[in-house]
Amino acid sequence: MKKIELNGLDATVYHEQLENGLSIYLVPYQDKNNYFITYATRFGSNDTIFKEKDKKKETVVPDGIAHFLEHKVFAQEDGSDPFAFYSKTGTGVNASTSFDNTQYVCYGNKNLLENLDYLLSFVDVPYFTDENVEKEKGIIKEEIKMYDDIPEWVLELELRKSLYHSLPIRVDIAGDVKSIDKIEKEDLYTCYQNFYQPKNMFLIVAGKMDVEEVLEVIKKREENRVNQKEVPKKKKYDEKDEVVSKEKKLKMKVELPKIGYAIKVNTKKLSIKDNFMIDTYLNMLLTLGFGMSSKFREEARREQLMSAFYFQKEAAEHFRSLVIMAESEHPEKFLERLKDEFNHLELKEEDFERMKKVWIASEVQMIDNVETTVDNLYDDILHYGKVFQNKLELIRKMDFATLQIMIEEIDFNQSSAVVISPVEEKKENEKNGKK
Repeated sequence: MKKIELNGLDATVYHEQLENGLSIYLVPYQDKNNYFITYATRFGSNDTIFKEKDKKKETVVPDGIAHFLEHKVFAQEDGSDPFAFYSKTGTGVNASTSFDNTQYVCYGNKNLLENLDYLLSFVDVPYFTDENVEKEKGIIKEEIKMYDDIPEWVLELELRKSLYHSLPIRVDIAGDVKSIDKIEKEDLYTCYQNFYQPKNMFLIVAGKMDVEEVLEVIKKREENRVNQKEVPKKKKYDEKDEVVSKEKKLKMKVELPKIGYAIKVNTKKLSIKDNFMIDTYLNMLLTLGFGMSSKFREEARREQLMSAFYFQKEAAEHFRSLVIMAESEHPEKFLERLKDEFNHLELKEEDFERMKKVWIASEVQMIDNVETTVDNLYDDILHYGKVFQNKLELIRKMDFATLQIMIEEIDFNQSSAVVISPVEEKKENEKNGKK
C-alpha cells in the first residue's frame, strides 16, 4: 500500500490498486467519529458515443442514460432497498451523475465496515429488467418535466447550448422525454459492463478507521470481480472556438430577470499546459475580478445593478467556461457593465498575493472536515488523475505575471448571454384561459 503524505496538511492518504484495477484511497482520522465514502465510475452524461473493442462501429446510446443507470443501480434482485438498509443505522446514502462521472456515497458514524461492504455489493451487481426499466422511465420523465419549470436550471442549460456547438455538455444530464423513451434494458447493461468495471472506477473512504480492516473488506468483496472488457474509447469532438450565439432571451415565471453570462476559453491556446494550474489560475481570475471584495461587486451593489450574484467555472473537453449568474432589474445595463469589466480587467498583485494566503488557509481548514476532504480528493483524482502531495506549494508558487499572460491570451469576446425575463401577466392569463 502506498502512503501519500499531504505536505503541510497533517494528513495521510493510503493508496492501493487491486489486481482487478480498482483504485482505493483511504484517509484515516483518529479524532473524528464520522466517515464519508464515495464509490465512483468515470462515466457520465457526456459518454453516449463510444467505440468498444472488436466492434467496427461506434456504440450510440440515448441521452440521459448515465443518470438513468444511476437510478437503476439501486434496484436489487431480492427486492431489498439500499435506502431502507442504511436508514436503520441513521446512515445517509445518495448518488449523483455529472457530465463525466457517476458517484455513490454513504456517510454516518456507525457500522463503517458493514455499510462499506453493502455499498460495494449493490453497486457491483446490476439488476435490470424490462419491467423495472419501464417503471423508471415514468419517474425520470416527471423529474425532467419538473426541472423544465425551474428558471435557474433552464438558464444554465440554455447558456451551455449558446456556448457549445458539438460538445455533449450542451445536453441536459438527464436527457429529455424522447431520449428516455428510447432506453432499454440492453442499453443499461451495455453501459454498465463497459464503464462500471474496476479499472474505470475508484473508491475513497475517509474517517475514523483501521486502514487494514477497511482494505480487507474491500478486497474480500472485490476478489471475484474481474475486468470483462477493455474500457471503450469515448468519442472526441471537434468543437469550434466561437460561441453558438451571443445572446438569447427567454420568458418564464420569475420575479426579476435572471442573467447567465459566460466566456468560452480554448485551453489549448493558453501558455499553461497543466490542467490543474489552468483551473487554479482561472479560479483566481474569477475570484479577484468578481469575488465578494472585488471592485465590480462593490460598484454593482452600490448602483443596485443586481440582487443576486455568483460565479463558477465549468470544464469541457479542451474548453473552460467562466460563468456569471445574476438577478437584476436592469439586465441590459448589468450585461454592459459585466462585458466591460471582463474586457478591462485591472487586477492588483497585492490582492493576488493576499488571495493565495486565503486559499492556503482554506486548504488547511478543510482537511479537518471528512466530507470536504473526500470532495477535494475526488475532484483531483477524477480530473487530474492523482492525489496532490504538494497542493499548498503549488498555490504558493503561483505568479501574478502568469495570470496577466493568461488574461491576455483569453478572447473575452467569445461570450454568450442568456436573459430570462418575467412573463407578462396578461399573456400568462391568456395562456391559462383566464380573462
